[in-house]
Amino acid sequence: MTMQPEAFQGYNGTFSTKRVKMIERIYDAWIDMRSSSRRLIAENPNEGRLVFLILLSDLIFFLSWSLKTVVSPISSAADYIPAEIGLFLVGALMVRTPFMYLFSLVVFGIAKLFRGQGTWYETRVCVFWAALVSAPFSFIAALVTVGMNGLEDYVPVFQQEWISLPPYWLGLIPFVWLISEGISESHKFKNSSPVFIVMTLLSLICLIGVFYMKANGAF
Repeated sequence: MTMQPEAFQGYNGTFSTKRVKMIERIYDAWIDMRSSSRRLIAENPNEGRLVFLILLSDLIFFLSWSLKTVVSPISSAADYIPAEIGLFLVGALMVRTPFMYLFSLVVFGIAKLFRGQGTWYETRVCVFWAALVSAPFSFIAALVTVGMNGLEDYVPVFQQEWISLPPYWLGLIPFVWLISEGISESHKFKNSSPVFIVMTLLSLICLIGVFYMKANGAF
């Protein structure tokens, strides 16, 4: 059943359901992800709509990482970028959608261990929505790297790794936060902070693993 009321009560205010444009709904999600997720769950989107959301986030993911690693990489970060990055990005684009399905299933299973009340469908809704609403931050980070690349001859500090590398991963922070909020809403967890802490630790482990494999010539 599709939600029909003219207003939706959120944690931080009331969102009008007449705000149907995608950019408006993404902005609402930045303000209050839990309310935005709850509204989307209430709309009961079909699987085709969910696939559209994740495919749109896939496209932004591909564009942002193409900018950061292929079009305009910062020189000091080039040593960390594999020569086959183009193939990696195409491969990532192809497997990202099924990976997000698998990821949402794993999240659903873990949430159930902690007495989460949501279904796998509700988990998918929130995970896919979070992936999309966090994607613009990754694209903004990509634009920052492009600007740093153009200015590094004039601003030498941009050539330092401690300055050049963080923008490559800044988009991960809002992704982890927004997806934690969505998971908390889908499973009726009152406090999203524990979910955010767990997600952050898992992300750090994955990043350390990537750097370790790179240092040992795995790719």
